[in-house]
Amino acid sequence: MKDPILVPIRINQLEIKNRIYMPAMHLGMADNYYITNQLVDFYAERAKGGAGMITVGYATIDELSGNPQVIGAHHDNYISGLSSLAEAINQNGARSAVQLNHSGRYNHSFFLNGKQPVAPSAIASRLTRETPKALDKEEIKEIINRFAEAAERVQKAGFDAVEVLSGTGYLISEFLSPLTNQREDEYGGSLENRMRFGLEIMASIRKKVGPDFPLIVRMNGNDFMPGGQGRLELKKYAKALSDSGNVNALCINVGWHEARVPQIVTSVPRGVFGYLSRGIKEQVTIPVIASHRINDPQTAREMIGNGMCDMVAMGRSLIADPYLPEKIQSGRENEMIHCIACAQGCFDNLFKLKSVECLCNPRAGHEKETQISQTDKPKKVMVIGGGAAGMSAALAACERGHQVTLYEKSDRLGGQLYLAAAPPGRAEFAILANDLSRQVMASSIQTILNAEVDEKLLEQETPDEVILATGAEPIVPPIPGLNLPHVVQAWDVLQDKDYTGKNVVVIGGGAVGVETAMFLAEKGTLSGEDVKFLLTNHAEDPETLCDLATRGTKTVILIEMMNAIGKDIGKSTKWCMFQEMERSRIDQRIGTKALEITKTGVKVQTGDKIEEISADTVVIAAGSKPLNSLSDVLKKKGISFRTAGDADHVAQAIDAIHNGFSAGKSI
Repeated sequence: MKDPILVPIRINQLEIKNRIYMPAMHLGMADNYYITNQLVDFYAERAKGGAGMITVGYATIDELSGNPQVIGAHHDNYISGLSSLAEAINQNGARSAVQLNHSGRYNHSFFLNGKQPVAPSAIASRLTRETPKALDKEEIKEIINRFAEAAERVQKAGFDAVEVLSGTGYLISEFLSPLTNQREDEYGGSLENRMRFGLEIMASIRKKVGPDFPLIVRMNGNDFMPGGQGRLELKKYAKALSDSGNVNALCINVGWHEARVPQIVTSVPRGVFGYLSRGIKEQVTIPVIASHRINDPQTAREMIGNGMCDMVAMGRSLIADPYLPEKIQSGRENEMIHCIACAQGCFDNLFKLKSVECLCNPRAGHEKETQISQTDKPKKVMVIGGGAAGMSAALAACERGHQVTLYEKSDRLGGQLYLAAAPPGRAEFAILANDLSRQVMASSIQTILNAEVDEKLLEQETPDEVILATGAEPIVPPIPGLNLPHVVQAWDVLQDKDYTGKNVVVIGGGAVGVETAMFLAEKGTLSGEDVKFLLTNHAEDPETLCDLATRGTKTVILIEMMNAIGKDIGKSTKWCMFQEMERSRIDQRIGTKALEITKTGVKVQTGDKIEEISADTVVIAAGSKPLNSLSDVLKKKGISFRTAGDADHVAQAIDAIHNGFSAGKSI
């Protein structure tokens, strides 16, 4: 039987070679609405990698619908750039589409030169803290027409299809939701009236582009907004879109940007929102595309094969590994790099107004400048340290054509990626460790485990170049009582090398401290499998099961001397982790300094108040420092070397992998 992923599919009159759909993602690579070479190179690489269809965007329909970092489609001036992008995608084997959108009240006056954003009703946005202008009927008609004109530009530019974003809290979904639509005319009130704006946009586009040009709608399966639209109303909207005859496929996403249900982070189970695409597929007669956290072929295969959807949207998966589809086609799935949903290079970069990058793929967003050419002078390269930076460096140096040997002092490659994988909902970091390890093993790199590199070994091996990727070690703060038997290091706790008592104090509120507190708070809770068994057998009511799934057997107190916890955690992930800490009843105390560890607890000072917190176990999570004892030896011997990852400076995993890649490529 043919792999369900590889079976062709038709949307309207458009034949698509496989079921992998790359959805539109804001990349921050446009320049004042114009297509850049960076954008063209990025999407050309994904098209070469074998995706069936690639949607770019979103793209604007008027001056109030976006900002200069997104793609422009609101003026004929942008058609030439759009054409170059369409050509790059189509000529490299994929079908192409542009997503159109109006951000409505999610836009910010900062991006609009002080102009007021617009919406169906003048209800302040929790995202921007601004109150939009309520659209009048004439303005509504103008926006509907602008969508159609932008779609026509997309068609003229040579794209194969157009997509409209009708979810995520943007303008069309603002009309759909009773939370943001309090109009009393024909565009407000009943569901039929609230759907009118979206349906009229699709009808207007269809009239402009003709009957054969595919029109896809990306919509929420559930907005996850209290008092908003759940899946039942949205299924009715999906059916109305399908029954209209104007829409040829539906791409189902979830949540508004304000929603408190995690959607993109690593704790979200793979394919978990497939139930929403399934529910809509049961209501409509057009293809349905499932979205969110579909990062591996087996999940995609099962969702399509089991009738949950007709196609799968794999966005960040193709940022992490552009050649994922080709690897499926050629039977090389074991060589793929999985997106681990860390958000460090994609969403976190956007919050910094930077273009998208990727923790797992240092080439993403830098396709041209990271091309590796073969060296004409191969060298003997020694890479010391088999963590994220070391493996990344070894792979890049090997690709350059050097003779590379990778030394790791433990019995496995991966280093601190396994520490990062220990807390609840973070297991994907171990997947990355395995992916990189497999790539190393599949290469010509010689790997030596359980090997401590010293001066004698350096003399014996006589390398031409050395890359020091020896990582970091925990900081030991100068707190009296550190030598007491109930004091343990966070790294040892995360690796299950040390056990903790019932009452635990974690000293240090950075990423490691937060992750350790979460790791400990989960002890004694029900697993997902446990919850399903007890729920389906009606053993306990859902409220009790929710309590047992979040209330562990330990009392955990997290103390931080600074006035904020998690300063080194990315914005995309931080709110989810804070929400989880609150749900797990972790007591967080900021501005609290550990003065002394006693036999019964920790003496702390908060402001002018000094108290002792009782503890059976005290966990030290005071951060880490570079571990780099060989640099002086290498200097003495005159061996050329460079330092990568935490051995150079302690930072996030994305920095380690990118830094390692640069070190290996530069030899």
